[in-house]
Amino acid sequence: MRWSDQEISVEQTDALPGLAKLNNLVRSVRTPEFAGVTFHEVLAKSALNKVPGGGGALPFGWTINPYRGCSHACVYCFARPTHRYLDLNMGTDFDREIVVKVNVAEVLRKELAKASWGRHPVALGTNTDPYQRAEGRYALMPGIIGALADSGTPFSILTKGTLLRRDLDLIADAATRVPVDLAMSIAVYDDELQHSVEPGTPSTKARLETVRAVRERGLDCAVFMMPILPYLTDTRAHLDAALSAAKQAGATSVLYTALHLRQGVKAWFMLWLEREHPELLPKYEAMYGKQAYAPLEYRKWLAARMKPLIAAHGLRRGEEDPVTGGVRSAALSAKRDGDGNRVRFAPTAELGAPAPVMAEERLTLF
Repeated sequence: MRWSDQEISVEQTDALPGLAKLNNLVRSVRTPEFAGVTFHEVLAKSALNKVPGGGGALPFGWTINPYRGCSHACVYCFARPTHRYLDLNMGTDFDREIVVKVNVAEVLRKELAKASWGRHPVALGTNTDPYQRAEGRYALMPGIIGALADSGTPFSILTKGTLLRRDLDLIADAATRVPVDLAMSIAVYDDELQHSVEPGTPSTKARLETVRAVRERGLDCAVFMMPILPYLTDTRAHLDAALSAAKQAGATSVLYTALHLRQGVKAWFMLWLEREHPELLPKYEAMYGKQAYAPLEYRKWLAARMKPLIAAHGLRRGEEDPVTGGVRSAALSAKRDGDGNRVRFAPTAELGAPAPVMAEERLTLF
């Protein structure tokens, strides 16, 4: 459904100058259902994004991003700098100026039909969330899922969006034909804090119920506890409650990392921190003032706290794909050969390259 009666002209005086770079812009749309949000509908020229890797068995990865910008408005979101290309700011513009690739499914189907496509695993949700609120109206994901499954292409989905439940029939059907991995991102298990730091997301309870719905369909579902916020969500009590809730919801694995603040995102997060938790500002400035990652000592401390808790709850540590950032298991270690037969990538260690490491271990290497 499109909002013809809500269309606005990008030539108006309130139009954003960076949108001139979108030479494939169809129109910009506002609707009362999304107060303060403008959707910029574009015709995508391509759907598949090739992500450079580090060599070995997985020298690159593939992703699909139906949207640019995200109404989840997570203050720590690492994707915020992508709005700079459009001369939009990484703060409120990222949350409220959403680019929608309205033809992404059609373009994807054409790309997957090419003889050169190697049926490599494709990750969704590793940049901006494909199940953010706008997906309820644009419904781009069913076409994407169908195109991937019909072409024999493995895929994974990482989301905070409970709208994933709408497509569980399609996903379950796809899983009978290709490897599929699902993961819910649930980092904060304190309702007040969750609403403050992730104001546009569904509640933690609703996301846990979505994990349960996925498991009831016989599908695996990882839980991404990312990021863990120093001095806010790293207490033993919070982590223990989080892992207990994930286990009760049926999570098949748990992945975690400490907060990472790249350039630009750091400033936006610090503004939030100064407003909501000013007492922690000096500690965060000491930790992140000159670097994007939490200090090595903190990451080791966090790993020492998390590992026994994960074991105590009978959970296993999941593995993050080192290239795309998505969950890595069946879908991200498999592909189809030219005859459509399923084959697996050889472990990187067999090729003389360093073996993949768990997400929390990988972070200690930086």
